[in-house]
Amino acid sequence: MSTPAIQIVDLHKYFGELEVLKGVSMSIERGEVVCVVGPSGSGKSTLLRCVNLLELPTSGQVLIDGIDITDPKVDLDQMRTRIGMVFQQFNLFPHLTVLRNLTIAQEKVLKRPRQEAETIAMEMLERVGVANKAHEYPARCSGGQQQRVAIARSLCMGPEMMLFDEPTSALDPELVGEVLDVMRSLARDGMTMMVVTHEMGFARDVADRVVFMDGGVIVEEGPPNEVLVNPKTERARRFLRMVEEK
Repeated sequence: MSTPAIQIVDLHKYFGELEVLKGVSMSIERGEVVCVVGPSGSGKSTLLRCVNLLELPTSGQVLIDGIDITDPKVDLDQMRTRIGMVFQQFNLFPHLTVLRNLTIAQEKVLKRPRQEAETIAMEMLERVGVANKAHEYPARCSGGQQQRVAIARSLCMGPEMMLFDEPTSALDPELVGEVLDVMRSLARDGMTMMVVTHEMGFARDVADRVVFMDGGVIVEEGPPNEVLVNPKTERARRFLRMVEEK
């Protein structure tokens, strides 16, 4: 058996007295796309943020390619270069051009020369369809364009896996499709992806596996046509009915 790309073992997370994750365990194989769905407050985003230790788990382990990144001896900055992260908010530097947003981390973290960083940045902007915005500032880009820039910025670092935290939830409905199209193309290219999303159509079309969370635990997981089309639990059925009615 090959080592999973991401392995989460008995993860607990408290915020004060509130237990948000209650012993979550799951693994994601290399090249697999896993969509995490569920109601607001179910622990989805906290789980994702624990995977690259933006949130420190209270207990449990997160292993990336078999390396326990909760171990204080691990070089976390080096591990994070292997994991791209795309947030709900685009988190672009407003005072820098799109191109500079993509080159700054390459130069400072990966120590690439400016010319090489710019070449890679332009390749990635081309890939996500916004190369024409390279010399604009983020405020001159639509929300969908800004999110595609954010994805390109992550790709510039050469990640082995990508984490997406509801990447379309801050977008106007007509801009959602252009971001999902970029994510579909990454999935086709074999990128390992963990996606927290409310986009059930995307999860149905693209995910290898869907994980349904509620109340800080995994209630159900399996192929999309099982979890989203024929869920086993009443809780999942109720959630999906509510999503369809919206």
